[in-house]
Amino acid sequence: MGEIIEGTLYTHARPRPGHGLVEGRLFGGLDGPFQLGRGGPGGWWIETGPGIELDGSPEFIPDLAGWRRERVPEWPEQWTVVPDWACEILSPTTRSYDQRIKRPFYARIGIRHLWFIDIEARTLTVSELIEGRWVELGVYGEDEAIRAAPFDAIELKLGELWPPTRAP
Repeated sequence: MGEIIEGTLYTHARPRPGHGLVEGRLFGGLDGPFQLGRGGPGGWWIETGPGIELDGSPEFIPDLAGWRRERVPEWPEQWTVVPDWACEILSPTTRSYDQRIKRPFYARIGIRHLWFIDIEARTLTVSELIEGRWVELGVYGEDEAIRAAPFDAIELKLGELWPPTRAP
């Protein structure tokens, strides 16, 4: 897998099995309330692994991203607008890249909300871009039930995201 960030091609191994499980579970938890308006306010487009092209540049691919419908009223054929929210699921092979390359890139292009999910630590780090800098709003873990910006209209149960633990 690969993506181009500011003219540099970065390649990665395919994600581990837990990555897809967490990504799917998070999407499932946000899709109903925020994209479909079931049990939540609606008003969002949310997609897993969207290829986003800005100003004709090659695409970058967050694990999940969301756009407020007030900014993007119709589902596009190609994402060409900076998302309002992005989420990266950290893995041993992408942790450094996500934190050192993507995090500052996301700040430069103006993504307002960024989540990092660390499967190994079973944590969710929630950050907001304020005056061009990331401000950490919280680090949550294990089985906490939380309300996290920009999806604080609903409660997320983090314990439902994690892959099963291995038997001893």
